[in-house]
Amino acid sequence: MAFDSLSERLQSTLKKVSGQGQLTESNMEEMLTEIRLALLEADVNYQVVKEFIASTKEKAIGADVVGSLKPGQVLVKIVHDELVHLLGDEVSEVDFSKKPTVIMMVGLQGSGKTTTSGKIAKLIKTKYAKKPLLVAGDIYRPAAVDQLVTLGKQLDVPVYEKGTSESAENIVKGAMNYVALNNNDVIIIDTAGRLHIDEPLMQELANVKEIAKPDEILLVVDSLTGQDIV
Repeated sequence: MAFDSLSERLQSTLKKVSGQGQLTESNMEEMLTEIRLALLEADVNYQVVKEFIASTKEKAIGADVVGSLKPGQVLVKIVHDELVHLLGDEVSEVDFSKKPTVIMMVGLQGSGKTTTSGKIAKLIKTKYAKKPLLVAGDIYRPAAVDQLVTLGKQLDVPVYEKGTSESAENIVKGAMNYVALNNNDVIIIDTAGRLHIDEPLMQELANVKEIAKPDEILLVVDSLTGQDIV
């Protein structure tokens, strides 16, 4: 929803500017103010917004946009490129050189960790021709174990689970032993949702990390979370 609101406001602002016959310092400042407000309303960090606006303005002036023939289109391109850069313009690939490669899923409750675990398992199996193992480490939501088992059957990916009576630490230890015997390339550990203020659950997460020694820790978040993600 935050992206929808931001998108609508940016489109409206950029339409105004792309229709300008000539871009002046004045109407460029007006457009950048609108973009600043749109980003702040979408709960983007103030420092990030400040740097984004400064960088956009610097590139616009550097490209000699003011007074150019099609200033609106040039400025729209600059804003687009800066947004892409802000969100990340490089693809970060998982390094599968270590066997097994351990991926640990973390995040708030209801953020989609279990579903995402299944999607990643499918991608790893089909794109990289690896043999993944899903680990049901969420012992606090019984449906999470059932959900992961169902996903595993649909994807033809094995799921290591011990229900909800074992501790998460023991389940992960068991999974590491299982992998050694079954030759899995990748372990994807689905953990319970938790808040950073929940000390016992955060300690459990630290314990699981110590046992599994993950190569990748993926934070799964809802797009509406805003700066609370930090």
